[in-house]
Amino acid sequence: MREGLLLSASGVGKRFARNGRALWACRDVSLDLHEGEVLAVVGESGSGKSTLLRLLAGRLACDEGAVLYDVREAGDGLGGLTDLRALSEARLRWLARTDWGFVEQQAREGLRMNVSAGGNIGERLMALGARHYGRLRGEALHWMERVELDAGRIDDLPGTYSGGMQQRLQIARNLVTRPRLVFMDEPTTGLDVSVQARLLDLLRQLVGELGLAAVVVTHDLAVARLLAHRMLVMKDGEVVEHGLTDRVLDDPQHPYTQLLVSSVLAP
Repeated sequence: MREGLLLSASGVGKRFARNGRALWACRDVSLDLHEGEVLAVVGESGSGKSTLLRLLAGRLACDEGAVLYDVREAGDGLGGLTDLRALSEARLRWLARTDWGFVEQQAREGLRMNVSAGGNIGERLMALGARHYGRLRGEALHWMERVELDAGRIDDLPGTYSGGMQQRLQIARNLVTRPRLVFMDEPTTGLDVSVQARLLDLLRQLVGELGLAAVVVTHDLAVARLLAHRMLVMKDGEVVEHGLTDRVLDDPQHPYTQLLVSSVLAP
């Protein structure tokens, strides 16, 4: 599971202005992520976990610290662990379309709602230069089947799908380019319990089969236990505990983590 180092964050922080004051959404966060490893970032709303996710994915710029990624075959002469700040906007967009995936909490934010299901999946391949209609459609059909969507609905718009189906479609759209790293922001929030369970089973299966590395933001400790090798617990923008998922959940050391775990286990 611990292959090469894929992503490394050191002393990462981000502040926002509010009512004339600079407030830190997250600060002094450091972590390493290896190939094929799944890291869960947990905490309550406002803990800074979603801000951290966007810093790691290059969607926000760090105000302090740095995020490094194992860039491969970079056309700008860069390669290996590279500070995201050294990458051009074009290179960051390229990574986002190829090496990375980003599963939004609300599937509608990660889909083109006026484009068919098949078109949503094929669009990322077209960004890489694919133009053969038959191959694009074939890949779309393949990935719809992989995420357990009815391939007969390939020409339907996402708005005709249920919430759980839209999330599956968003996953297929992200995985079609075979990324090495996927960022997930509360991927099961807002779904019925039975739909959540099926989606989590699918995610665990795909992550294992494809050897994906992933950073999963969630407030649900059951999601973290099912998907993640390691956990990072955040409170008020800072990391208060980290370690192997089972160790953190079965023997939490920080009072905040103990409170989180006990609130889940309490009748």
